[in-house]
Amino acid sequence: MSKPVEITDNNFNEIINSDQPVLVDFWAEWCGPCKMIGPVVEELASDYDGKAVIGKVDVDANPEVSAKFGIRSIPTLLVFKNGEIVDKQIGAVPKSVLSQKLDAQVA
Repeated sequence: MSKPVEITDNNFNEIINSDQPVLVDFWAEWCGPCKMIGPVVEELASDYDGKAVIGKVDVDANPEVSAKFGIRSIPTLLVFKNGEIVDKQIGAVPKSVLSQKLDAQVA
């Protein structure tokens, strides 16, 4: 079972420039909605293993990346393709919503 990649200020650029779409979950330990969406992100990491990169950024531990993208409310999920943001979701949503966003990029 695949797990989400831990993304940090140091490895962020390397990961989002993957040749696969990348879903990045900006979260924090103290955030209630983040805890709700956490298991969904874990499932997506398994579902999209080999098709997309699923990662998580702890906003408290990685302030640079969070500031770069103006992350003000969490959870915020960004979808990158070729290093560019192609989709965005703020707040906890059902798995189907995130799957649709990924499916649109996986082609």
